[in-house]
Amino acid sequence: MDYETLKLIWWVLIGVLLIGFAVTDGFDMGVLSLLKILGKTDNERRVMLNTVGPHWDGNQVWFITAGGAIFAAWPVVYAVAFSGLYFALLLVLFAMFFRPVGFEYRSKIEEVKWRNNWDWLLTAGGAIPSLVFGVAFGNLFLGLPFNLDNTMRSVYEGSFWALLNPFALLVGVVSLAMLVMQGAAYLQMRTQDDLYERCKKASVLSAIVTLVSFIFAGICLALWIDGFVIADLAKAAGGVITPHDKNVTMVEGAWLNNYSIYPITMIAPVLGIAGLVLTILLSAKNKTGLAFVASSIAVTGIICTAGFSLFPFVMPSSLNPQISLTLWDVVSSEKTLNVMFIAAVIFVPIILAYTTWGYYKMWGRISTDHIENNKYGTY
Repeated sequence: MDYETLKLIWWVLIGVLLIGFAVTDGFDMGVLSLLKILGKTDNERRVMLNTVGPHWDGNQVWFITAGGAIFAAWPVVYAVAFSGLYFALLLVLFAMFFRPVGFEYRSKIEEVKWRNNWDWLLTAGGAIPSLVFGVAFGNLFLGLPFNLDNTMRSVYEGSFWALLNPFALLVGVVSLAMLVMQGAAYLQMRTQDDLYERCKKASVLSAIVTLVSFIFAGICLALWIDGFVIADLAKAAGGVITPHDKNVTMVEGAWLNNYSIYPITMIAPVLGIAGLVLTILLSAKNKTGLAFVASSIAVTGIICTAGFSLFPFVMPSSLNPQISLTLWDVVSSEKTLNVMFIAAVIFVPIILAYTTWGYYKMWGRISTDHIENNKYGTY
């Protein structure tokens, strides 16, 4: 395959990894975010933990693989993001640290204060990453304050607090509500009785919040936020170039240009909105499996909407739009992308196979009676 095609393929593959992470590890984070809200008793919270306990570390593979793919395929993006957004990424990682420790130690001691503290930490381990991921995406549309010198070394001139601007927080709400919806939809398939009813209400409410905030974010992009445009796209797409080798302008509402240039991309926001509406309707009708499918479609549509809107930009610069990072100019060599593509073709199906097998073997609804009868064999 030619270099330009490989660049596009790896943009798609990284998107697939992010969607896989949001759909699978997303419901883990959603379940944990709801732990102290929906679980009214210790046994109910243990039911919630046992729905994701056997799977969360396998789901985390999507996140680790996506990080590794960005490092290998887009090394400049990895370098700029992990240096400029250092404190935001540390916040995410420290919050995630609560999960493995919490799952292992939370139920080891039958003391109310001990378990209550771990429940709060597990809730933080689900809610904080969900919010921060959205805030990060929101800032991509505004541009991040970084520059590149002639040797491609990045200089980040922003601060952590500057990331918490109104639009980024709005996208953070979209992300948090979306993953809470995914978690609640998953819990509907795995729980019973009163806990099930609360999960159903949470699924409907979070889907409504996601729908309203998602549409409002789109309106903001159309009316108030300038988008980035490559003036010489044909030159930028082919060959070996650096972020310095292109001309970028900023145009009002340009983040929505791709939907008129490539009409097929309209399928993404349509799937996002349709999936959210169906999640509301199917959850209310107790169609649990279909509600989870609809929620997963909504998550896929929302992430694709963000990706299609940004295309071909990966990390725009608000300080110097000319050096904004795009999928054309931040990639590794053609040989590297070819070798990685072969590895992805081999190993991604293996990941999908063992993940599916794991859910198949450990599927079923969990009740408080199950927890009572297996106190020392459950989370």
